[in-house]
Amino acid sequence: MADPIRLIIADDHPLFRGALREAVSGLFEDLDIAEAGSFEDLAKLLERGADVDLILLDLTMPGVRGFSGLMYLRAQYPSVPIIVVSANDDPGVIRRCMDFGASGFIPKTLGIETMRGAITRVFQGGVWTPPEVDLGAGADTETADLLTRLTSLTPQQVRVLMMLSEGLLNKQIAYELGVSEATVKAHVSAILQKLGVESRTQAVIAASKIELGQWPQTVAAEH
Repeated sequence: MADPIRLIIADDHPLFRGALREAVSGLFEDLDIAEAGSFEDLAKLLERGADVDLILLDLTMPGVRGFSGLMYLRAQYPSVPIIVVSANDDPGVIRRCMDFGASGFIPKTLGIETMRGAITRVFQGGVWTPPEVDLGAGADTETADLLTRLTSLTPQQVRVLMMLSEGLLNKQIAYELGVSEATVKAHVSAILQKLGVESRTQAVIAASKIELGQWPQTVAAEH
């Protein structure tokens, strides 16, 4: 007996998780679907260690901002294909998702049959984005350099940068990650070096540069 196809649907809207479940249900004979309503739930599902064949990921759910969830998953689980499913179908957002290693991008406005075709394409090893989006319209040199630097971060460094962006102090980050403050300081130093910046504030600004204009709700408070 072959193992079932294992798929995770990560979205904070139960109705949309139900719609995605319906979209994938008829695609595979033996399918095991898990659902996550927050990024923490998703991380716990993945940490259990069972092989996952595909993740359907909403960009904006509790526990992530901008592209940080995608960055973390790509760094931590490089072999698992990820399809971003988002209500934000801005071509710039789609290009960024693909730059950060997504295998596909499905706008939430797509019909179920088109979704099924997209999911099948990715599951077979291909890539799927809306046909009208020009993936070749690249970012400017500065942004492209920043994207390269961000993708060089380790999974733990991505998590530390996410927490820095939320304004957490070293001791709070240490508590959240279950590590020492010295370990957090070492991660912060490595992040600054990889991003080519000199302070935590500059690191947060650099990370937010790839989000501005697309994620107005995540602009950092002034402090």
